[in-house]
Amino acid sequence: MKIVKQWVQEDSDFIRKKVIEYNSNNLPDEKNVLSENISFVIRNDQEDIVGGITGRIYWHHLSIEFLWVSEDYRHEGFGSKLIKQMEEFAIEKDCRLIKVDTFSFQAPEFYKNHGFKVFGVIEDHPNGHNQYYFEKRL
Repeated sequence: MKIVKQWVQEDSDFIRKKVIEYNSNNLPDEKNVLSENISFVIRNDQEDIVGGITGRIYWHHLSIEFLWVSEDYRHEGFGSKLIKQMEEFAIEKDCRLIKVDTFSFQAPEFYKNHGFKVFGVIEDHPNGHNQYYFEKRL
């Protein structure tokens, strides 16, 4: 038996698959719900990506992974439009909640202004900042 330091995507995918199998065996009422990736992208007139949001649905909730708007397009409502699109999609998919995390130097006030509630904070992470965990019940 040995432990090997490595990064091999195929091995990572295998480990992920095994955790999902274990979870499915222990959550029978959620067993038949497949995960689904989703993104909405904003493109300018030149078709460049200037903003977007990504997430994953599983166990009747949407987990927002990334939300970004180019500095040239911030404060024009695009972030709010992206959040609204994700929320509408989550409702269509019968999600019960949306969750997201953000750092104190990113967007905690943005999420609060969109109806998200803090359910956890890691203080001084990264050093000198806080990491906030938000949820929004649907």
